Amino acid sequence: MPNRRILSLWFPRLGAERLIRVEPHLAEVPFATVAQNGAAQVLGALSLTASQAGLRGGQPLRDAHAMCAGLITRPAQPQREAAFLGTLHRWAGKFSPWVAPDAPDGLVIDLTGCAHLFGGEEGLAKQVTQDCADLGLTVCFGIADTLGGAWALARFSRQDAGHARSGDAIDQEAPATRARAGKRRHWDRGGTVPTSRTSLDTNSRIAPTGQTRDALVPLPVAALRFDPPVTEQLARLGLRRVGDLLIQPRAPLARRFGQGLVDRLDQATGAVPEPVSPAAPPDRFAVRMSFPDPIGLEDDVAEALSRMTQRLCATLDAKARGVRTLRIEAHRCDHLMQWFTVTSATANAQAHRLMPLIRLKLDQIDAGPGIDMLRIEAAHHEPQHVLTRSGHLEAAQHGTRRLQSGAALEDLTSRLGARLGMEAITRRAPAASHIPEKSALILAAAWSEAAYDWPTPHMTRPLLLWPPEPVSTSDRPNPPQAFRWRGRNWQSKAQSGPERIAPEWWLDTPEWRSGPRDYWRIDTDRGDRLWLFYAHGGSTSPGWFCHGSFA
Repeated sequence: MPNRRILSLWFPRLGAERLIRVEPHLAEVPFATVAQNGAAQVLGALSLTASQAGLRGGQPLRDAHAMCAGLITRPAQPQREAAFLGTLHRWAGKFSPWVAPDAPDGLVIDLTGCAHLFGGEEGLAKQVTQDCADLGLTVCFGIADTLGGAWALARFSRQDAGHARSGDAIDQEAPATRARAGKRRHWDRGGTVPTSRTSLDTNSRIAPTGQTRDALVPLPVAALRFDPPVTEQLARLGLRRVGDLLIQPRAPLARRFGQGLVDRLDQATGAVPEPVSPAAPPDRFAVRMSFPDPIGLEDDVAEALSRMTQRLCATLDAKARGVRTLRIEAHRCDHLMQWFTVTSATANAQAHRLMPLIRLKLDQIDAGPGIDMLRIEAAHHEPQHVLTRSGHLEAAQHGTRRLQSGAALEDLTSRLGARLGMEAITRRAPAASHIPEKSALILAAAWSEAAYDWPTPHMTRPLLLWPPEPVSTSDRPNPPQAFRWRGRNWQSKAQSGPERIAPEWWLDTPEWRSGPRDYWRIDTDRGDRLWLFYAHGGSTSPGWFCHGSFA
């Protein structure tokens, strides 16, 4: 059984270099991302030029601008940085199948039995460094027998333990007390006997097999992944290096700082196991079909895609997934590839519902000299939730709804979306507002559900609504018998109302600065049924307006 070897990768400038890959000119100027630390804005990831200018991560933004007037900043994007780290996760799979993320800016790789494939650990480290340089990334690595040891070497192998602030409790002791303290040997009082140190290069990031403990001795205590308050307390006691902790008795450390400090120390030295748990690879669903002779007829392509779709849907159904977007690729015998996407209104794994959408776009494929391979991939898929079966009474109550929002309506939305674009198909949903023009929302039909429980207003609403238009009549709150609107004279035959609607006082809407409104339904002599209201006047003058028309 080979000795366990762990590689830790740290990308200290991940957030900044991700944006530099998109905007290369940012590499030539001091550049940093800005993160939010409570109510303050601080620097996140820095470019090399920004670090050379004396800036540091966690520095307040105003102080950074005072030090470097030419600093350019961009908001930090943790979600996109996590996605970029996922891309690096797939790249790291070339070195070992046992790769785990070390959020937010690192990876951990179990190299056990894999380093010899790259010429040893030094050759593998050179390959990692070269690959990251080609990607425009700065990387620091560490290789040790334990995860904690590799993590410490990657981040602190070139740092000095340094000195604590002037308030160090050890530095404040009297010289005589310090002299007596230096003569007392703690191992005479039950402590751990110090081990002999072998000659080891402190700047090396690769700890030889079995020498992880010695490699950790000169590193600062922060390399053991302690919380900052614990690191500060240790520094005040004069325990600045890992070696200072290793020679201390465990019981007093555990009583003063908790069992977590002792566990971190044991994990780094290998006394307590710390496994590397690789992230599960994402589910990918794709099928392909190769032909002995090239095909070019539309019916042949449709038949092949039909069989492939059935195979793909069977795989999706076994994983309880439903496809939302399909990517169809046609590889021609002249080494050209054509592709198109098909989007369904709902995620499903039913071939008979997907094939009509595929047939609508088959005319986009130019077979040319012939197609020798077809491929279908589920570009976007979603989990299919388990349906709860209803009883007879519940089924009867929801039967009408299923007719209106069942598979037929979803398929119609999908077909219209394939022709017009899925974003062009919308539906209305009720909104939590009593204002007439805000009582409904317009949502994308493919990413929303049909609404049934619409609130019932005190009075019926008109079929058509438009911005309020002024009406010329007497300035009285009673419904007018005659009025002029849109350049025409109108006579009122019947009126119903009023319905008072007050503005939303918590919002400053310019259209509702006229104060409360009294709405009336007016039947005119021309056969039109109009929706008029009288504005009582708030910050504007009162008057009559027309807001809509009934069917």
